[in-house]
Amino acid sequence: MKRKLSHYTIAERMSKVARTPSNMIPLGSKAPDFQLMEPLTGQTRSLSELKSDQATVIMFICNHCPFVKHVEEQLIQLSADYQAKGVSFVAINANDVEQYPDDAPDKMADLAKEKGYSFPYLYDETQDTAKAYDAACTPDFYIFNGQLELVYRGQLDDSRPDSGIPVTGKDIRAALDAILAGQAVDSNQRPSLGCNIKWKA
Repeated sequence: MKRKLSHYTIAERMSKVARTPSNMIPLGSKAPDFQLMEPLTGQTRSLSELKSDQATVIMFICNHCPFVKHVEEQLIQLSADYQAKGVSFVAINANDVEQYPDDAPDKMADLAKEKGYSFPYLYDETQDTAKAYDAACTPDFYIFNGQLELVYRGQLDDSRPDSGIPVTGKDIRAALDAILAGQAVDSNQRPSLGCNIKWKA
């Protein structure tokens, strides 16, 4: 009985890591522009500079979140697979770094370098960009077409930490494949689920 309770407590603890879903803003929404600092290079990067005429994937992630860590290797593989096809990827961290120092800009630069991120990893210090996108969780994903119109928002795939489901990126891959083939993206989309963005007080 004690072992069962202990196992349940671990699972319960994992489930209480603020399982926040995407807000699922309306499809067709225009991508808000931004100008954000890239800690790895010290440069300010903008959406107008980073967008693609094919498709642009905006990902709200961070360093410490177990949901992000769970999908990190797939994000690296996914971006490599589709950047070669002309898709742009941009990662943004909007967390309050005073509360969560592991997400601080210097730590972001270290992680991007260590993992070899092929996409810019930007710091939203004011949190204005996250609010403009109505981002809710990490990870939270948005795909915009060549006209910067939202065609997908939601989950990477069905996998979650401790779910036993492989991380494949199938939902994002299906959306990108449809865009690249000139087809409509399936509007039946499921919210992402992760840690809530750590908003400043």
